[in-house]
Amino acid sequence: MAFLIAPEGTERVELTEPWDAVADAGHQPVLLSTQTGSAQTFDHLDRAEEVDIDAVVADVSPDDYDALVLPGGVANPDALRLDEDAVAFIKGFVESGKPVAAICHAPWTLVEADVVRDRRLTSWPSLRTDIENAGGTWVDERSVVDGNLITSRKPDDLAAFTAALLEAVNHGVDSAEVATE
Repeated sequence: MAFLIAPEGTERVELTEPWDAVADAGHQPVLLSTQTGSAQTFDHLDRAEEVDIDAVVADVSPDDYDALVLPGGVANPDALRLDEDAVAFIKGFVESGKPVAAICHAPWTLVEADVVRDRRLTSWPSLRTDIENAGGTWVDERSVVDGNLITSRKPDDLAAFTAALLEAVNHGVDSAEVATE
């Protein structure tokens, strides 16, 4: 399962809580970014821990992963939406039909990838106008699932966000197992 972040500005808890839940559920999380090395996470506006990057988004394909997680933080998605490779990867992932989970400010990247038109989603409230201007329907709910898009508003919604992500991934796995039996 791919997690995509910028080299700086990711809200730490929005990366680590889903990461740990994914790993605990038996999936292998992989950290992607726009550059090699490490990325600086934040606890709101304060520097938190640095995390090691596993691969550069320009060097991978949505075909390599079963789901995509887009953590928030204000600076993180703002930087990602300026990177052509990151935007193309996100767009390709959404178009693949595989689960894409975005929390807090991360739906900015979905807007930039032009994949929210006629979709229902949530985010940090300040993104409402951006989502609506891009043709999406914004709602104020803890977690929203619309097809393969999973969105949540803020760190307080992480339990619902992670549960929806794991349900989507496991549902896809269950369907694939049934189809091969």
